[in-house]
Amino acid sequence: MNYFTYDAPFVLEGGESLPNVTVAYHTYGRLNADRSNVVWVCHALTANSDVADWWPGVVGEHGAVSPDKYFIVCANILGSCYGSTGPSSVDSRTGSPFYSHFPTFTVRDMVRLHILLRQHLGIDKIHLLMGGSMGGYQALEWSVMEKDVIGQLFLIATSPTESAWGIAVHTAQRLAIEADASWGEDRQDAAAKGLKAARAIGILTYRNYGIMVQKQTDPDTEKLDGFRASSYINYQGDKLVKRFSAYSYWLLTKSMDSHHLARGRGGSVEAVLKGITQRTLLIGITSDILCPVEEQRHMADHLPNATLVEIDSAYGHDGFMVEGNKIATHLREWLA
Repeated sequence: MNYFTYDAPFVLEGGESLPNVTVAYHTYGRLNADRSNVVWVCHALTANSDVADWWPGVVGEHGAVSPDKYFIVCANILGSCYGSTGPSSVDSRTGSPFYSHFPTFTVRDMVRLHILLRQHLGIDKIHLLMGGSMGGYQALEWSVMEKDVIGQLFLIATSPTESAWGIAVHTAQRLAIEADASWGEDRQDAAAKGLKAARAIGILTYRNYGIMVQKQTDPDTEKLDGFRASSYINYQGDKLVKRFSAYSYWLLTKSMDSHHLARGRGGSVEAVLKGITQRTLLIGITSDILCPVEEQRHMADHLPNATLVEIDSAYGHDGFMVEGNKIATHLREWLA
């Protein structure tokens, strides 16, 4: 893990500011002589900068994007709780963690922090920018904000705007967090039960009916309680609570809600997409109900230099992480 601190005020899109910002990041491989082998990965909601750990098959020693060939960068996003500035960080103005006092921010703010890190690392050109889900939101924004820096794009299970469906899901998750009596308390484990419930709602959209029935149906027809599906949901909730912050989760879902490529750009989403001329690989997951494949088809219809691949998977939205080998096959072919 590496750290970069920008020791000056960082003004957020909403108008508030942070006195300084720190970025936690991982790098893999080495820059080549002409600095033309940079691959930058943008991560999703609760992931972290150790992309080789959570995206096996796609990134890493035996992945489609290997450190033997590329210099790979992945930075922890603003507002998360894995080293970059977020609600758990200490506010230098007060000497105490931000917790419930951390300001709201947007995907564009995340990208502006990525750009500061890019400049710090002396990277002038990104050969390939890639991301899935919320990571794709960042990659799309970045391709517009620094068009001449980004060479190619790989986007999976993502969209140019947050849908009404996604906003509704996130609102339900935040309501669950806010219903926890400890929400708003200035402590690291505040709203832990609410976060667990929010994760349960999320799991229902990351997966789907088919995979839940296939994997979590009980063979015991005499059961009255203690069902496998219930245990699975509880397990996933407990697992997230051990590693994540309710304040980060609440703010990050807010940032996703405001994701809209056309905001402030004087035109339609379709017009903005037409201006993204980078060679682009789009992958959609056929069973994804959170960011369905019709959203990637819409992008493919308006991005002037896009290739669309649809992957059959039972794993829904989580397919963008679970189906590493399938994804890697298509990515290798496209890169070649």
